[in-house]
Amino acid sequence: MRIFNDIHDLPVFVNPVITIGSFDGVHAGHHTIIQTIQDKAKSILGEAILLTFYPHPRKILFSDSNFKLINTIEEKMENLERLGLDNLVIYPFSRDFSTMSPEAYIEEVLIKKFKPKVIVIGYDHRFGAQRKGNIETFRFFQDKYQYELIEINPQSINEMIVSSSKIRTALSTGDIELANQLLGYPYTLKGRVVKGNQLGRTIGFPTANIELEDMDKMIPMNGVYGVEVVDKDLQAFKGIMNIGVKPTVDGNKQTIEVHILDFDRDIYGEKLRVNLLNFIRPEQKFASLEALKEQIHRDIASL
Repeated sequence: MRIFNDIHDLPVFVNPVITIGSFDGVHAGHHTIIQTIQDKAKSILGEAILLTFYPHPRKILFSDSNFKLINTIEEKMENLERLGLDNLVIYPFSRDFSTMSPEAYIEEVLIKKFKPKVIVIGYDHRFGAQRKGNIETFRFFQDKYQYELIEINPQSINEMIVSSSKIRTALSTGDIELANQLLGYPYTLKGRVVKGNQLGRTIGFPTANIELEDMDKMIPMNGVYGVEVVDKDLQAFKGIMNIGVKPTVDGNKQTIEVHILDFDRDIYGEKLRVNLLNFIRPEQKFASLEALKEQIHRDIASL
């Protein structure tokens, strides 16, 4: 997959088939869109292109510090490459760009920069100033610029329409199984192992304290999760992860700590990938460390 970060320095694409969107999560619905542009590109001996935006438009338009991403930009690139996308163009989203009229956006960006043969777009895609542009805007210009327009209908899993907002809701309520189903892969947290208060060692369950790589990454609801931990050598281990403030010891700062089963190597400073598999229980305060220890044994037994 080729990645382009400069909209002003693009190659001449061959018979471009393009789709546009934030694609946060690169979820199961997005998989269908990527497959559609890949298949269409092959049928006309062309190239498939995703035009996406960074930072996420909501971060710029609403200055929403509470808005978190399902994927970091690195994770998005990894997921798209795994799907076999030909070309990824990352457009730097800004307030000035957001004021461009839908007509100017189509003519100045899509037509001049890409010269698309085919535009593949979601049924609910909105763009341009005040989000006034939609599928009908693309239809209006179709004859003038001689591109084929393909509309993607909503994708569903078990009769539930897949969307990034539904995945965020699932993560915020601890429904990691639903989030993973909608994503089409396990939700992942990545970060470096840093020193914590080492309380886990005192009760026989040493933990790796994870400092996230990107603070815009969404953290699921506080609680205990069954996880798969992948180390720097790409070895995978079972584990349990706690997200929360450790109320049993009067903690007040959210931490992400994972106890890795059958593992005793020093990994301070190393990066880990933690795949969340299932939600075990909410975080709770125990009467004693001994009671906490007994619960952790039960948590591990439930894996």
